[in-house]
Amino acid sequence: MIRYLLRRAGTAVVTLFLASIAVFLGVRALPGDPATVLAGESPTPEAVAAIRQQFGLDQPLPVQYLHYVTQALEGNLGSSTQDKAPVTHILAERLPVTLELTVLAMVVGIAVGMLAGIVAAVRRGTALDYAANAFGLFGLSIPHFWLGLLGIVVFSVHWHVLPASGFVGFADDPAGNLERMVMPVLVLGTGLAAVIMRQTRSSLLGQLSADYVRTARSKGMSGLGQLGHALRNSLTTVTTVVGLQLAGLISGAVITEQIFVIPGFGKLIVDGVSSRNYPVIQGAVLVTVTGYVLVNLLVDVAYAYLDPRLRTAGAPE
Repeated sequence: MIRYLLRRAGTAVVTLFLASIAVFLGVRALPGDPATVLAGESPTPEAVAAIRQQFGLDQPLPVQYLHYVTQALEGNLGSSTQDKAPVTHILAERLPVTLELTVLAMVVGIAVGMLAGIVAAVRRGTALDYAANAFGLFGLSIPHFWLGLLGIVVFSVHWHVLPASGFVGFADDPAGNLERMVMPVLVLGTGLAAVIMRQTRSSLLGQLSADYVRTARSKGMSGLGQLGHALRNSLTTVTTVVGLQLAGLISGAVITEQIFVIPGFGKLIVDGVSSRNYPVIQGAVLVTVTGYVLVNLLVDVAYAYLDPRLRTAGAPE
């Protein structure tokens, strides 16, 4: 298992390196000149040149990238081109907001998706199975932005039961925070729950018809015991799907934060793109990619724990 984990860790490091290059080049591929934007209206060539020199934009791309990576490894992501605030401070303010939204959406998606998948598999061919499949189809088909706008129209405009937008810190007002997070969390969690439901149902149906479950049934094991054995083996597939769906959850958070005016990473990235704020965009995307890679590394560890064959891979016979 140690060899397996070392391979996964090495893959994660290579992925982060390639991601840093993609982020660096992708930001600079954006249309528009940040130096011209920062120079204000009717900029002079001298002012533009001074700004380029100040932010190192006049240097060759390899030199800029080396400087960028060196500073990032030291924990310095540069300063915002708008207000000169350190990017690390800006990200530290926005990260808890996005983390709360993402974690709550994952909890809702996993809980609802697994429960619906288990019920659909156990009650295969019944009305509950059809209802769960209809929910899965709905969750996979409806875009986040449309579902968010629909929620605002129904729950905020017509029924007046939930705030349409805005954010309040949990420490400042726990009730107000949760009230404003209900719709964004449900919007994000619906798509994740749909994917998990379908994967749980499919994997559990395969396990329930496996030989070891039939043997346990012939020996008199209760239905709940059979379900427990089959569910543990089904979790390997579900765990992998959860890790893969995290990228969709992050991209969905960008749109959801814009719709509900939540001051998280998504809104920060969109605002940074609009103002050509290279350091903020690079920092936010790099931290997001790092989080995604680390979560998938944890998923690999969980996968190895759930599958004994991986724990013994590479062991001497």
